[in-house]
Amino acid sequence: MKRRIAGYHQDEIGDWVAELECHHNQHIRHNPPLVNRPWVLTFAGRRQFIGAELLCKKCDEGASADWGTMAE
Repeated sequence: MKRRIAGYHQDEIGDWVAELECHHNQHIRHNPPLVNRPWVLTFAGRRQFIGAELLCKKCDEGASADWGTMAE
């Protein structure tokens, strides 16, 4: 299911994590050649992708929220 990026934080080792509107977290790494997301490396790049949609497997699986409470 597609969900919009609402914000970001860094995990305990410094990798960026997208906070999705559904209250699930998803790592968004720049790890070429497997994953090419250079925009995660800068504040301006991350800001540009606020509102962008990512596929949320946790929603597809009916998983509980990772943070906060989900308000429909």
